[in-house]
Amino acid sequence: MGKKAYEYVKLMELPKKPRKTCVTEVRVPYYASVATVTYLKDLLDAWSEYFDGLKFACGTHRLLDREVVRKIIKMAHDYDVYVSTGGFVERVTVEGSKAVDKYFEDCKHLGFDVVELSSGFADITVPDMLAMEKQVRKLGMKPKPEITMMHGAGAGTHITGYKTVMKPVDEFMKEAAAHIKAGAEIIMVESEGLTEDLPPERWRVDVIRELVKRFGYKHWMFEAADPEVFKWYLKNIGKEVNLFIDHTQITEYNAWRLGLWGDPEIWKGQKFHYKH
Repeated sequence: MGKKAYEYVKLMELPKKPRKTCVTEVRVPYYASVATVTYLKDLLDAWSEYFDGLKFACGTHRLLDREVVRKIIKMAHDYDVYVSTGGFVERVTVEGSKAVDKYFEDCKHLGFDVVELSSGFADITVPDMLAMEKQVRKLGMKPKPEITMMHGAGAGTHITGYKTVMKPVDEFMKEAAAHIKAGAEIIMVESEGLTEDLPPERWRVDVIRELVKRFGYKHWMFEAADPEVFKWYLKNIGKEVNLFIDHTQITEYNAWRLGLWGDPEIWKGQKFHYKH
């Protein structure tokens, strides 16, 4: 990287890649159809220093030519950015176990580094999730299981009138513990049921704090779907927290976590007098 502007202004320094904390994963454009190779190249050129992973959300790679998927993955690797499948496996389960094994093999051949294993829509048991994690590791990729407080969560299901069904907190914690015991390095925490589409006074911060209290913060990648959510995590869990955000939030997110702008704490207790 070249020399940055105004280097005399002190900022928090990020650990060098590959990072174990401060890991940031961003979503390949999903809510707008701008996921072109050129767009992503520009994104990586400008901001790859500030995020670690690129995720294909909601199976969007199924809509692309295989060589385009391969090209995007190769490009990300050129910038030291890993690539995750997103939680597409739960859609693949509709086709049966053999299709799931084929999917994992395809992920390997295409060059994916991380295979996310989610069960927001699909009713996948914990033993089946653990078996899939084992298979992903066997193929040389990193499994990233997802845990969620809400049955049937994902991709804005609230918009279609979905009625929420929440898991008991104890069940949620037991599921988290099972993945940690099985050796999961990082676990995705779905935001629906915790913070997504909820006013701040209804956020389940009790569940988030309990996860961190029981297991620490390094195991988790929390989904922070909105700026007010990632600001809460930075202020209340810590600036080394691992978060999944939208690619459009990279600038504001890093302004907050690195102490550049936005957070009033930057100016707290500071006195200034211009001497000239």
